[in-house]
Parts: sequence; structure tokens; C-alpha cells
Amino acid sequence: MLKLVFLALAGFFAAFIDAIAGGGGLISMPAYLMAGVSPHLSLGTNKFSSTMGAFTSSYNFAKSGLVNFKLIKILAPFTLVGSILGVKTVLLLDESFLNVLVLVLILAIGLYTIFSKNIGADDNFHGLNKKNLTLGIIFAFCLGFYDGFFGPGTGSFLVFGLIKIFKFDFLHSTANTKCLNFISNIAALITFALNNSINYKLGFVVAIFMVFGAKLGTKVAINKGSKIIKPIFITMSLAVAIKMLITLI
Repeated sequence: MLKLVFLALAGFFAAFIDAIAGGGGLISMPAYLMAGVSPHLSLGTNKFSSTMGAFTSSYNFAKSGLVNFKLIKILAPFTLVGSILGVKTVLLLDESFLNVLVLVLILAIGLYTIFSKNIGADDNFHGLNKKNLTLGIIFAFCLGFYDGFFGPGTGSFLVFGLIKIFKFDFLHSTANTKCLNFISNIAALITFALNNSINYKLGFVVAIFMVFGAKLGTKVAINKGSKIIKPIFITMSLAVAIKMLITLI
């Protein structure tokens, strides 16, 4: 019972943070591991519950008019294919190796976001062109693969990637990121389900709390904009990096 309460609270907070600035998987994935769920089941179960949160935030951002559907329509198929290939790859790995890899990747994501903290203050998007679409397609495929392969931190990478490539501010980048995240989550979720890598009992309970967390987080992001997204993103990055450095030492 205590394990379920812990996971539910972690899921709510993860979805809340993820809706605002991405990186919610950096909370939910370690929570599953701390609760004693094996690495492969943690990946699949986390994907199941986080997909519900991703849908909630995507829907609310779409209603707000912050999503560029022309862009999403182009990038989505590449994210989808990348995610499926990522899941198929991770299921071939040994769990002992995966444990170490999870820790290293979480630390790498934390360090990356610290050094990227000064971008995304202004929305300088001036339309789609051949260059940014080509870069966007490559990026969408790679991040789809990463999301299927590992997952936590995908939102963080996507937020900054869309800022760099399309010159969005934090708010518009986050809104479009949520849609791409949801698409890759669905693809990965189906693949995990077909390989019996989901604990549905845990996942369903956590998913309910993630829906509420995502709804609240999206509302805060829309109302406060980049000025709330940026400091939360930086705070999360610092916290995760410090935590993982202590763990590895």
C-alpha cells in the first residue's frame, strides 16, 4: 500500500513538472525503480502511466492554440517509427546493463539541461522552411528512438531541440513537445504491451494521478508562460544532476 501511495504521489508531481517544462520521467522512472520494479517493467509501466499524462497536457495545449499542427503533422510519423525501433532495441538488452545505463543517461540529461538554461526566452518562430524541417525530421526520429529506448528526459531534449531548430520560446516549444511526446508514448506503449513489459495494476493507479498532475501543470504553464517554465526547468536539472552524482559516487 505504501509503495502505491509513493508511486501515485511521484506520478502526480512528475506529470505536473512534465507538463510545465518536460523531464517528468526523471521523477517517475526512478520512483518505479525505488519501489522495487525491475528495469524492463519500470520502463513499460512508466510509459503506460505517462502516456495518460501526455494525452492530458497535449489536449489542453491544443485547445489553447499553442500547437503548430502543420509542424506536428510532418514530424509525427518520424517520431512514431523512431519510438518503435527504440523499444525493440531496449528489449534486447540485459537488465544488469540497463540499470547502469539508466543512471548514466539520467545524469547526462541533467548536465545537458544545466548548460542549456539561457535559451528560449523569446518566441522567434518565423515559419517553416527546408532547413528547419529537415533538421526537425532528423531530430524527431532520433528523439522518438530515444523515447522508446529509454524515455526519461525526452521532453527536456524536445523542448530545447524545438527552441534551437524552430526558434520557439519555452511555452510554444513545450506545447508542441507534448504532442510529439504523446505520439512516441503511444508507439512505445503498444510495443511494451505486446512484449508483456507492463505492470497494469501499478500503472493504472499512477496514470490517474498523472492525469490530474498534467492538467494542473498545463494550466500553470499557459497562465505563466516562459517565466515559470524556465526556472522550473533549471531547478529540475540541478536537482537531478546532484542526485545522480551522489548516487554514482
